[in-house]
Amino acid sequence: MESYVSDNSEKIVTIFGGAKCKEDSPEYQSANEMGRRLAEAGFTICTGGYLGIMEAASRGAREAGGRVLGIVMNQFKHEPNRFLTDKVATDHFYDRLQNLITRSVGFVAFKGGMGTVTEISLVWNKLTTGILGKRPLVLVGDCWKPVVDAWQQHLVVSDADTSFLDFADTAADASEIIINKSNGVVL
Repeated sequence: MESYVSDNSEKIVTIFGGAKCKEDSPEYQSANEMGRRLAEAGFTICTGGYLGIMEAASRGAREAGGRVLGIVMNQFKHEPNRFLTDKVATDHFYDRLQNLITRSVGFVAFKGGMGTVTEISLVWNKLTTGILGKRPLVLVGDCWKPVVDAWQQHLVVSDADTSFLDFADTAADASEIIINKSNGVVL
């Protein structure tokens, strides 16, 4: 596996989600389908590079002949998943987050833990403050709507803030949103 070099013409989509889901879980299957669908549509898939959702999306894309970029951490003791075609190694979590975000024309989040919440929160904040130009942030699965509703109820999250989010029940729906809304995104 080589270090990553961008040709500036590729369209990268970053996929977030938990590392603990197993291969037989619905989330793994959905992320695998997402990676495949986006690779078939000509996107490069970017993930955190390790297990669970990251592996599933990487696997789906790789098996469809797509390019798969993993943003990995030098501090982690375990190896990246075997489906990556390229990787970028980082020393710090913030550098890793920046690499996951700044390269991408769109973002997809599956069920995960606090790492996933941190990732989508940073993307969402960069979108709402205009630090990132408009691009899709798609939350996949029935877990997200109640979480966002709770944030609106208990925190200072407005309808204008939530207008930056798209919700999808399936990988097929999420793929369509990414494909339709990422056209014309300029990095």
